[in-house]
Amino acid sequence: MSAPVPEVGRLPAAVLRPATANVFETTVEQLATAIRLGVFVDGEQLPPERELAERLGVARGTLRDAIAALRDSGLVTTRRGRGGGTVVTYTSPEPGSKPTSRRGAALADALDFRRVVEPGAAWLAARQELSADQRTWLVASADAVREAAQDTGAHRIADSRFHLAVATLSASPMLIESVTRAQAVLGEMLAAIPVLPRNIDHSCDQHDAVVDAVLRGDDDAARAAMEEHCDATSALLRGLIG
Repeated sequence: MSAPVPEVGRLPAAVLRPATANVFETTVEQLATAIRLGVFVDGEQLPPERELAERLGVARGTLRDAIAALRDSGLVTTRRGRGGGTVVTYTSPEPGSKPTSRRGAALADALDFRRVVEPGAAWLAARQELSADQRTWLVASADAVREAAQDTGAHRIADSRFHLAVATLSASPMLIESVTRAQAVLGEMLAAIPVLPRNIDHSCDQHDAVVDAVLRGDDDAARAAMEEHCDATSALLRGLIG
């Protein structure tokens, strides 16, 4: 029997998970990663403290300390008083502006990891019985990437959200966690190379192929389309980073 597919559009619920060790550090890592991948976008208010603490399985004092660390790092700001809360202030770095330490074997390992987990997530998503809302969400996630093509920062965020949407629809918590890790590393590497318009167009076409296969329930085609997409990105990164 297939696992239940998570609620439509609930990336925070899918990506954030209870911390089991080093709870403060893990909470900081999870929230920072979620912000950098666009689970929470610039200008968006984080969920209420109680809800977020329950989602992460931590005490509210630990959550407050983690949010303070995010605030010190410039990822969020906190508004006091009535109607206040913690608001995301992160925007993606300009592509090509941040070097990456992942080269050689470290680069190959990261790309191999992604090549294993993301096609698997697409394969499993295609095997789920998706609702009309879930199908619409997947299409909208791919459309958002294409629509953001002219804004390099927004494009990277939209791209991450698309891949996390595919993972979420797989209904596998372990795959969601793995794809989140893969996307976090991928974002670091993509920040080290310039945006290439031809690559963006090609990438969007590959997204569409993944969406089409998932919606048709063709698991083998979904896996193959995502493998092709991962291979194209890997070739670009190997060529430009080395």
